[in-house]
Amino acid sequence: MTKETNLGFGVIGLGSIANHHIQAILHSSNAHLVAVCSRNEDKLAQAEKEFGVSTYTDFTEMMQHPELDAVCICTPSGFHLEPTLTAAQAGKHVFVEKPLEVNLDRSLQMITACETAGVQLECVFQNRFQPDFLKMKKALNQGQLGKLVLGNAYIKWFRDQAYYDSTDWRGTFKGDGGAALINQSIHTIDLLLQLMGPVKSVIGKIATVAHDIEGEDLGLGILEFENGALGTIEGSTAIHQGYPEKLEIHGTLGNLILEGGRITQWQIKGQEGNSNEAPTETDSGSSDPMAIGYGLHQKQLQGFVDSILDGSKAEVDGQSALASIRVIRAIYESSQSGKRVVLAP
Repeated sequence: MTKETNLGFGVIGLGSIANHHIQAILHSSNAHLVAVCSRNEDKLAQAEKEFGVSTYTDFTEMMQHPELDAVCICTPSGFHLEPTLTAAQAGKHVFVEKPLEVNLDRSLQMITACETAGVQLECVFQNRFQPDFLKMKKALNQGQLGKLVLGNAYIKWFRDQAYYDSTDWRGTFKGDGGAALINQSIHTIDLLLQLMGPVKSVIGKIATVAHDIEGEDLGLGILEFENGALGTIEGSTAIHQGYPEKLEIHGTLGNLILEGGRITQWQIKGQEGNSNEAPTETDSGSSDPMAIGYGLHQKQLQGFVDSILDGSKAEVDGQSALASIRVIRAIYESSQSGKRVVLAP
């Protein structure tokens, strides 16, 4: 294939999530891995041996690779901005792990840089591609639940202290932007917003109850949606053993519940009940962050490749990825001020 139809990818950052991106590239059509970048010399040597790619300790130098068309940014959350700006300036498309960045200002800088350079920016929210979630989304788009009245996101997960101690950025304001809400809970919050629509206002409360970290390991939010529905968020990494994340959507004509990526309740007026037993196996990272496979990353990355080649809009572009950050930052602000926070339209 020519360079125009077979995109060369580089991966910046070789932490735990990077392998998901590498495997996604290796298993996608019209994409191949050409380079990796890390400060860890041992990881670079392993990548060079395993994948036969060019290695770099400076992402600015990696941008000069003649076959590089796009980059996957797998650095800590608070270090997404700089490589994105560098990539955009070099004319490289950007596929970045969630969240886009740790606050709105840094996220908006990324969006502006990529728009100005005319390159694609996509944020990884792979759970949007879960088959059961897509089934729920279709039902809502068809109006099968009637008027939406309540949406709930429950992310009662567990991480031990060793998880936070294993890096110098997890649970910090600079590297993580907070903790349980903006790192672990953001995926289910994103799905909640995809189904319930934009949020009008937020009342939030956060606390750190079980870990020695700067950020929260417990966060609660009460949401008022623009469509008049209400909602709640419960996110934590302090729930012993942890439970699969749960998304509940209630309308005037029925209820849908997604648990661990699987529909466990499908109750719609006029339809035969479909209340499934909870699955014995899920893709949930409730107690182990590495329990999540790379399959959904691959689905999203394939779409990213296709959007670059055909010039279409990225599935999860920068503006789409901002919604969950706005809500989470509003929870933080409300908790600090003790007041309801109204989100800008």
